[in-house]
Amino acid sequence: MKKSVTLSVTAAGLIAISATASAFSTAPCKACHAIDHDVVGPAWKTVAEAYGSADALAAVFKSGFKVEDRKIANSDPKYKSKAALMTPMFNSQIKGHEDEAAKALFDAVKAGKM
Repeated sequence: MKKSVTLSVTAAGLIAISATASAFSTAPCKACHAIDHDVVGPAWKTVAEAYGSADALAAVFKSGFKVEDRKIANSDPKYKSKAALMTPMFNSQIKGHEDEAAKALFDAVKAGKM
């Protein structure tokens, strides 16, 4: 009985670690974005207004986040020249977490904090 309980606890621990490791975090985003003002990248409030919904933003993420699909980069010359800066962050932070990332952005805007 003791081994069975230990295995259950160990298995539960591994599942919890795995779930935590794959969760999306907005922490790296804070280096270039804020909720209500532009930093290196546009304010997330501006992004939310441009896309209108988490589903619409997630669709752009899922399509590969091509520069030509980015509404703000295509409508603001200041960000078109900086669009390449976001590509590595997309590849390392968002790719594989497209729905979570889009939802996190809209949730952060709604809450007023990242």
